Amino acid sequence: MIVDTIGELRLGPGTNALRSVVLQLLDDGYRNVLLNLRDVRHIDSSGVGELMSCYTSVRNQGGHLKLMNLSGHVHNLLQLTKLYTIFEVEDDERKAVASFAKADVSN
Repeated sequence: MIVDTIGELRLGPGTNALRSVVLQLLDDGYRNVLLNLRDVRHIDSSGVGELMSCYTSVRNQGGHLKLMNLSGHVHNLLQLTKLYTIFEVEDDERKAVASFAKADVSN
């Protein structure tokens, strides 16, 4: 499932909406989630924490959460916080979707 994320991921509505969407997808049986962050302008520490929380929730359900189309700001933030080593990141949607098949085979 591809989730297009728009705006800001910061304490409040942005992080609450992301959490709700990811938890609903898990409830609906989806285990592979691709967050498209192309239109995310800003992420604060709460947004980073929510990304980690979503990642953990998906992994605990046996799934994979990956990120796609990081803006320069988001890319730099993930590198600065060393989270770039945790998240799989793609810039091409087709490659990102195909990478889930590879991840499922390796598990």
